[in-house]
Formats: sequence, C-alpha cells, structure tokens
Amino acid sequence: MLSERRLQVLRAIVQDYVGTEEPVGSKALTERHNLGVSPATVRNDMAALEEEGFIAQPHTSAGRIPTDKGYRLFVDKLAGVKPMSPPERRAIQNFLEGAVDLDDVVARTVRLLAQLTRQVAVVQYPSLTRSTVRHVELLSLAPARLMLVLITDTGRVEQRMVDCPAPFGEASLADLRARLNSRVAGRRFTDVPSLVEDLPEAFEADDRGTVSTVLSTLLETLVEENEERLMIGGTANLTRFGHDFPLTIRPVLEALEEQVVLLKLLGEAKDPGVTVRIGHENAHEGLNSTSVVSVGYGSGGEAVAKLGVVGPTRMDYPGTMGAVRAVARYVGQILAES
Repeated sequence: MLSERRLQVLRAIVQDYVGTEEPVGSKALTERHNLGVSPATVRNDMAALEEEGFIAQPHTSAGRIPTDKGYRLFVDKLAGVKPMSPPERRAIQNFLEGAVDLDDVVARTVRLLAQLTRQVAVVQYPSLTRSTVRHVELLSLAPARLMLVLITDTGRVEQRMVDCPAPFGEASLADLRARLNSRVAGRRFTDVPSLVEDLPEAFEADDRGTVSTVLSTLLETLVEENEERLMIGGTANLTRFGHDFPLTIRPVLEALEEQVVLLKLLGEAKDPGVTVRIGHENAHEGLNSTSVVSVGYGSGGEAVAKLGVVGPTRMDYPGTMGAVRAVARYVGQILAES
C-alpha cells in the first residue's frame, strides 16, 4: 500500500500532466502543490512510485508521466466525480428537452457529450430486450392489409405492414387491438410470446388466420429489434490529442468504426454505475492508448442502454465522469417523460 504522501504526489502528477501535457518533475511539483516536504523527498517518492509502476519516464532527463496503473489508482482512490455547475446542468436540460423523438434524443446526446468532454461520444440506443411495450396500434389500410405500430417505453416506434389471409373488419380489428393491449401493454418484450400464444382462440374461426399473422409480425418485430444500434460523434476531437497516441491515431479510428468493439467497450447495460476502462484494460488493441468512461441510462431507475466517451488516457477523469453521469441522468428523465 502507498503512504498517504505518495498518494498525494501521484495525484499531483496526474493533475499536472493532464493540465499541462508536459512530463512532471519534482521541482515543479513542490512549487505548484503544497506537499509540505522538500524536492528531495518528492524525488524519493517519485522513484518509489516509478519502481511500483505508477509513473514512468518517457525519455531520459524528462519528468515523469502516469502509467495506466497510475491512472487506475487515481480514478479508484483519488479522484472524486466533479459535479456540473447549475448553469451547465440547465444548459444540458434545455438542449435535451428540445428533442422531438428518440432519434433526436440520441443525436442530441451524442453532440452534447462530445462538446462537454471534447472527446468522442458514443450512445447506444435503448435495447428492446430490456424494454417494455407501451402500446400496439393496428390500422386498416385496405380490407386485407393492416399496419402494425409498436411503441416502447423508451420512445422507440416500429412500423410493419401486415398482409392478411382474408379481409378483416373494423369491429374485429378494434377487438384485436383492445385484447392485444390488455395483455402486452406495460409488459417486457421477453414476456410477450407467452402472453399472446392463445389469443387466436378468442376469435371466430374465420378471423384466426389474420390474428395469427398479426401476432407473427409482432413477434418478428420484437426479435428483429434486438440488434443493438449506436450513434457516435465528435471523432474530430481526437485530432486535438495527436501526440497522446504513440504512433498514429489510425488504430483508434479503425476501432471506433467497429460497432461490436464499441458495444463491448460500453459494457453491459445492466451495470448502471460509472465505469472507467483505462489503456490496456480495453481488450481491443487499437484502443490500448485510450480510456473509456461509460454509464447506464434509462427510465424508472433501470438502465436500458449505455452512453460514454472515448479519449486519450491523459483525460480529465473527474470532469468526464461528472459530465457522463449528468447527461445520462437527464436522458433517463426525458425517456421517462416521453
């Protein structure tokens, strides 16, 4: 275990390096921070921190910079989450409240996160596997043609055409709409198949074929929509950090193009807290020089998806964690009210 003073020295090194982009020396540390000890003592502390792998010397005769291990200790033990100021919180709320539908909510969230953190923002659409049905609408387009509209609790709207095996009257349609919603409204997607399997039996023999066709279309929609969707923004922000990536920015950009990589990076949505993955903790090689800060968001206290940012390991962790958490909270509120 590191002594309290060495933890203070590490915190000062991380703060200075993030702020100045320059390797940090013992003299600068004692001048800038009230550590209460001589430069010689700070040099000894830095030597111990280096020996234990928390800081490293990038070139001879330079100061020291934090390693992935040093940043990890900083995030776990030394960094609080920096809260947003009231004006910042109001600005987030006003910007997100202008959204007209789910796509707009996601697009605005991406733009906002990229602007607030000056990193790459990634937002996962709410996953339908964790969603519930708000309403199913059935509209008659022709005697044997219907439109099925599925609306979820997170604001997603899916439309499907249904070609019926026989004409289906308005009275039957109203009956099916009412019976279907009484069974599935407010229920999880995963529960729907068992809730509707005996529904055709409640109808006249002539109508059962159409009822079965409508139910098949509904269940296909639920399965289809399980594929995860993402929106990404602010990639240009990475160019500001060119010197933070050892060789080139290209592997990072290539990794960000792979949706599967990004979904893995954000992690499981059911973990609602702020997660920070630093450097080599990211399994994808192209992202070994980056850190990922992510958090779950959703309505009613349950996370239905994740959002987060990707940037260099030399990141303002307290500020980034605060921004990601605040944005997630407001997105959750908007979904709950939509």
